Amino acid sequence: MSMLRKAMGVAVLAGAAMLTTGGAEASAASGPTGTPTAADSAAIGQVTSGPATLGRLAKTKFPGARAAAAAQQAADPHTQVPVYEPTAAFVAGKSDVPAALAYVAVPARTGDGAAATVWAERQGPAWTVVNVASGDFERRYAQAAAGGYLLHEPQVNAWYAVHGDAVTVVDGSVTGLAAGTELSLADYRAALHERYADKLPGSAYDRDGAGGGYGGRERAVPAAEPGDVPALPFVIGGVLVLVAGAAAVPRLRRR
Repeated sequence: MSMLRKAMGVAVLAGAAMLTTGGAEASAASGPTGTPTAADSAAIGQVTSGPATLGRLAKTKFPGARAAAAAQQAADPHTQVPVYEPTAAFVAGKSDVPAALAYVAVPARTGDGAAATVWAERQGPAWTVVNVASGDFERRYAQAAAGGYLLHEPQVNAWYAVHGDAVTVVDGSVTGLAAGTELSLADYRAALHERYADKLPGSAYDRDGAGGGYGGRERAVPAAEPGDVPALPFVIGGVLVLVAGAAAVPRLRRR
């Protein structure tokens, strides 16, 4: 195990021992916000299978992707994977709502047959396709989540399945936690607090611009293969943060 993985693993376990803020306790009664409704799912299906998205998939080419013979671009709007991310308020201990919807992933195929994922994001009252990424990681992670909601920690490119107040690691990336490791929701928030409390909006880190300040709509995406070193920079609560020592290996995507 590398020094970085050991350090991250120690930080996670140490942070899980105690949450030093005086905010609300994480509770099994609190689920994520922004869960798509039936109307949302219908709208996502329309936009991801519409001619604009199919045209985009037809033109998308990922470097190094292996083309399939006689392929045609397509999306599978019947398979929709909501992807949630921790909120700054949860990390700070100010809210017991653990996560908010980041985007909905729809498996797809490009015109040259490469596996892809279309990201649909709620923008105001409408749903918009904001990205076409390589691979079908969200679908595979959702299967591993076995009915729990899928939580992505983009800062370290870790993925979790959340069932009530149980958080199970699906892919721990550089956290040092193996897939299948289970934490309570309270312990997971303590780990988040240990990693990011000094980097939230309004912190000295943020005010000094150490990570570039506010990052707008930028978001790190999954690595090219599960378990790879995560992409950076990343955003939490709107603030851009860097993980020291991590190398940038971004997942291929087309905005």
